[in-house]
Amino acid sequence: MRKRNRVTTVLTILAITGSLLAACSNNNSSTNNSAAANNGGKNTTTNETPATNNSTNTNTNTSTPDPNAPVDGGSLTVGTFSDIVSINPLYIQDTSSGDVSTFVNANLFDMDRQGNVTAEPWSLAAEAPTVSADGLTYTVKLKPEAKWSDGQPVSADDIKFTFDTVKNPESGSPGISAFDKVESVTKVDDKTVTIKLKQIYAPFQYSLVSSLAPYHVLKDVALKDLAKDPFGSDPTKTVTNGPWKWTKWERGQYLTFEADPNYWGSQKPHIQTLTYKIYADQNTEMQALLKGDIDFTSAVPLPTLDTVKGKDNMGVILAPGPQYEYLEFNFDGANFPGKYDLFQGQKTRQAIATALNRQGMVDNILKGTGTLMNAPFLPNSWAAPGDAAVNYAYDAEKAKTMLAEDGWKPGKDGILEKDGHRFSFELQYNAGNSRREQVAAVIQQNLKDVGIEVTPKAIDFASWIDQNVTPGKFQALLLAWVLNTPDPDAESTFSSKYFTPAGQNNGWYKNTKLDDLWVKGYSTVDQNERKSIYQEVAKEISTDLPYVFLYQYGSPMAFDKNKVHFSDTDKPESSLSYGYFFHLINWWVTPAN
Repeated sequence: MRKRNRVTTVLTILAITGSLLAACSNNNSSTNNSAAANNGGKNTTTNETPATNNSTNTNTNTSTPDPNAPVDGGSLTVGTFSDIVSINPLYIQDTSSGDVSTFVNANLFDMDRQGNVTAEPWSLAAEAPTVSADGLTYTVKLKPEAKWSDGQPVSADDIKFTFDTVKNPESGSPGISAFDKVESVTKVDDKTVTIKLKQIYAPFQYSLVSSLAPYHVLKDVALKDLAKDPFGSDPTKTVTNGPWKWTKWERGQYLTFEADPNYWGSQKPHIQTLTYKIYADQNTEMQALLKGDIDFTSAVPLPTLDTVKGKDNMGVILAPGPQYEYLEFNFDGANFPGKYDLFQGQKTRQAIATALNRQGMVDNILKGTGTLMNAPFLPNSWAAPGDAAVNYAYDAEKAKTMLAEDGWKPGKDGILEKDGHRFSFELQYNAGNSRREQVAAVIQQNLKDVGIEVTPKAIDFASWIDQNVTPGKFQALLLAWVLNTPDPDAESTFSSKYFTPAGQNNGWYKNTKLDDLWVKGYSTVDQNERKSIYQEVAKEISTDLPYVFLYQYGSPMAFDKNKVHFSDTDKPESSLSYGYFFHLINWWVTPAN
């Protein structure tokens, strides 16, 4: 395992915390005033595909294939620095698990490049959903040929089981907010269901862009035991319905997948073998990419981007993605010594936001590729709030004043104290992520400058999600959301209805005004009305600050362009969640030159 060069990190911190002090009143000029699709976490597809013979997955060509014509066979190795947690569709909530799910789990519906919900040749649905005139009833029909990897048909029972389970709080599914507005799921016949909503829920079409869990495998598992069932974590006990089958998982090392010879789809995958290879950190992963040990990565660290671009065989795609990074506060006193929540004061949280040089992070760590955010709505989305959200310009002296006004006073060692408690907290982030390593160091230095002690702690991603993030056992987090859909609804993350584990509010944040606004925002389909409501949301959330919203960012994708091929129709799409694997079923590989 290679540790990150500490000197590089220190120099980056100095650049951010020092050189921008003279511009402290104007460092946050990039505001959230345009509009873009909220996608993310994670889906994608379109209709045009290259004409080719898909009847076999074995490449029998003896001559060098034409790189412009798809060929069958070969292997693709994808690099990452985080292991999966589980690929059970009921519980996926981390990026690595979502990556692997795109290989093996077909979605009921998919999204095209513009973020429209559609039934693709590889989607389980046979056609677009039928929606009643009142917007409350959806009828969904499955393709008659769709089946699981064990040969059982994908049926209406699978849809009903999946949706009923997710919306039941006893299951602890993180997707509950997308389905708890469902009143009933009724089986019409073996391939058809009707879904009746309790109320208008504007984003519901995107809820249908989801994978299914097999009723015939999990029907007898108690709800309370589903999350720990070996389905989703043991390849031998996990049936799937996508183009590839899961064949092996060496934890912390790699996962392998083989094209399913009995895959039901009319379009077969060209690539025979997929390997998802796990490295200790991004630097090690980049060395593997440059040496040719891996063929593709979705996250090139920006400090190494020029080196990667300088390789003749490397193709690079960099554009803003459907994701934003944030500093999250925990509001459960049980996570703090003496059960004293350090972040209970609103002015304290505002002072922390003011003390952070967010623009410096964008300029020096993201190399100008990010855009500052003040609310959970992506720049360029129709819900982007512009000036409705409160902007916190970097100003260390103002932050000190705000902290003093909220009752914090310097102790003997210079660290602030209040009610007998030192302002000292642990900031958790995932090990191996070079960007977060640098951002955590800047947060540590910025807050030290105003009298707050921060101890960054890097933890292995899979265990961190399972043991800390999901159960809400932390004091503060540095993490990012990858947004699953183009809809701006974020009730599951910020409403007190969805405290973890039956939701994604893992910081135990409660704001009854926001709780009501989220409901108001999705209870109409009028986009102008919704935009007005989300401006109210932006003002309230940026004032109260459950998070310090940092920036939208893009993760550079890189691939060996001599080996990895796709048509323009099937190229990766940065704006979509998991868009780096957009139309992967249509990609092909040839031996690298």
